[in-house]
Amino acid sequence: MRVELLNYELPPERIAQHPALEREAARLLVVPRGGDAPTHHTIADLPGLVPEGALIVVNDTRVIPARLHGQKADTGGKVEIFLVRRVGTRSIEVTPGAPETRDVAVWRALGKASKSLKFGSDVIVGRLNIRLIGRADDDGLLEVGLWTSTGESVDDVVRELGHVPLPPYIKRDDLATDADRYQTVFARVDGAIAAPTAGLHLTRPLIGRLAIRGCELAMVTLHVGLGTFQPVTVADLDDHPMHAEPLNVSLTTANAIAKARAEDRAVVAVGTTVARALESAADPNRPGHVLPTTGETRLLIQPGYSFKVVDHLLTNFHLPKSTLLAMVCALAGTERVLDAYKLAVDEKYRFYSYGDAMLLTRAEARMGAT
Repeated sequence: MRVELLNYELPPERIAQHPALEREAARLLVVPRGGDAPTHHTIADLPGLVPEGALIVVNDTRVIPARLHGQKADTGGKVEIFLVRRVGTRSIEVTPGAPETRDVAVWRALGKASKSLKFGSDVIVGRLNIRLIGRADDDGLLEVGLWTSTGESVDDVVRELGHVPLPPYIKRDDLATDADRYQTVFARVDGAIAAPTAGLHLTRPLIGRLAIRGCELAMVTLHVGLGTFQPVTVADLDDHPMHAEPLNVSLTTANAIAKARAEDRAVVAVGTTVARALESAADPNRPGHVLPTTGETRLLIQPGYSFKVVDHLLTNFHLPKSTLLAMVCALAGTERVLDAYKLAVDEKYRFYSYGDAMLLTRAEARMGAT
């Protein structure tokens, strides 16, 4: 698909810089199948808007405080290290040239400083030491080794000293409240560097009200990575290189989807990350079902893709010319989605990670999915 077809005009003031005061107070634009006009609601109305008995699938990834502010060990210059993903452990010389070695946690990362970073040098973040090892051959990211000067767990110290990795279009430093609000209430598996933002709107009382409607909850894990922020720089999405993101679709979730299909109940994906995970795990021999899957996905969903699992999608508003907007257009139709985006701009909806949401239905109906 030509990327220019995924463009829309967005005034900067429509980009949310803070979340709604309450999660359920965010606005919700419902875009039905067919020619009916979108309707305006709030997230609190969601239990009455999804099909009765639907299977609600959420992403249980947990955002790590990936942004670390430190100083160069040799000059004291300020450095920001942005952790992307852990890749293992490695034995290094803690003091260069000395015989003492230790095992350190190795991460892929981004680095930023006023002057160039030198491989082999160290960055100090409180009790955390970061060695700049080199640059990875496969993706060009920095490789850094992390250890603590006190013998504490690296993960524990990162959780204490790291900052919430708010996306670049939020033009402020993170606040204490972001540690809670930039995390879903069902987050449990560390690994994401960005929140699965549609899930930020859900609360435990809301999940309870969905249960009263006969809706069940299932979980997948997809750790949101750099691909979320990676701009599309090609003219055609076919030429866009997708970053891999780790995913896990459990046997429990596969069985929950099989049960929903047997009972003609719809599958509602809470967020594009869930949609990507489910479609990546789609069973090629049983339409509408998934296989238990653990690994990585590079699936790029764009108009022309035929959804195999997802019937409805709850999602925030996405950047122009992005792969996430392409996925939403693939589900509900490009013209329909872009018309809804224009309406949302006109009606002063709030956009992006801390913004409002949409509820969409697949353009092509499936039994039990209406």
